[in-house]
Amino acid sequence: MIKLIATAAFGLEAVVKREVTHLGFADITCIDGRVEFSPKNGESLEQAIVRANLWLRAADRVLMKVSEFSATSFDALFEQVKLCPWGTLIPADGKFTVTAKSVKSGLFSVPDVQKIVKKAVVEKMKERYNISWFEETGAEYTIQCALLKDTATLTIDTTGVGQGLHKRGYRARANDAPMKETMAAALIDLARYNGKQCFLDPCCGSGTLPIEAALIARNIAPGLSRKFACEGWAQIDRSVWKEARAFAYSAIKTEAMPPIFAADKDPTVIELAKANAELAGVDDCITFETRHVADTVLPAVAGIALVNPPYGERLGQVKEAERLYGELGKVFNRTPWKVYVITPDEFFESAYNKKARAKRKLFNGMIKVDLYQYF
Repeated sequence: MIKLIATAAFGLEAVVKREVTHLGFADITCIDGRVEFSPKNGESLEQAIVRANLWLRAADRVLMKVSEFSATSFDALFEQVKLCPWGTLIPADGKFTVTAKSVKSGLFSVPDVQKIVKKAVVEKMKERYNISWFEETGAEYTIQCALLKDTATLTIDTTGVGQGLHKRGYRARANDAPMKETMAAALIDLARYNGKQCFLDPCCGSGTLPIEAALIARNIAPGLSRKFACEGWAQIDRSVWKEARAFAYSAIKTEAMPPIFAADKDPTVIELAKANAELAGVDDCITFETRHVADTVLPAVAGIALVNPPYGERLGQVKEAERLYGELGKVFNRTPWKVYVITPDEFFESAYNKKARAKRKLFNGMIKVDLYQYF
């Protein structure tokens, strides 16, 4: 049976596995950078594809695993790819492009891997459809061949190239170096936010962290307002999408009014965050303020503070970051608040004036960071 793969950023595999488990999927296995799973009992593969794309918050994308095999030569790669049931997966008019990556493999030439995989798929489809030329004018089927040492994994991207799950549809514009929505959702999970605690982001920027917290609190499916590559696939009937979206709308907790607070010193950025929250449909449950960190007024009820402050990448920025971290420490130290700060700056603890109870290594985009945790 064909399995599905939810890809995960480095260090977030456990978060994605928790999500997949919570959604009730079966046969779950966690490997570096991905979580493999099968449809839950009584669910078709097509229903599982739709549900995973609509509901996964921290995964990068959902792939359909076609095959995995040993490939030590290009001839072996061609023959194994040709054995796959491409004719049952891709229609005659399907647009099938091939991407590839190679890590520690003897088949290190990515262009050659792409050409061979494409040729093998075409040959298989010629047999299935008894035609010699494919127009490729239909729906998108992006095939990926991932080579790790001597193992090749073939997948089809159900989410869409350039359309990762982080593209929720609510962030029409963003400030500089924004955090991906999937990373924000993962951090909220790591902070063990349950949708009911008081939530505060004193450096909210374009509002990604508080908006993701509000989506969780209201149980709004993160993919509800967007499209996916597999929506054009003939094998997934439109009724499957219709039923899945109807269920997602019915699951929204419209009456939930979570205590979520967000602030930033830049009034222009705050207006942007408000606009994004409105697009996400959660503007009525987030209190936005223009306020410097040093002027933070903590809500009466202690909760979770999750902070993604500007990083100190250059000399002037380092001094500004040190000052900001010191202000955060003055606000939160000696309070019952649980505080989580993500930053690449190794001097954070010194500037914050308190050693973290725990640290977790992550990557925010291409930047290596630590999540400093204070309980």
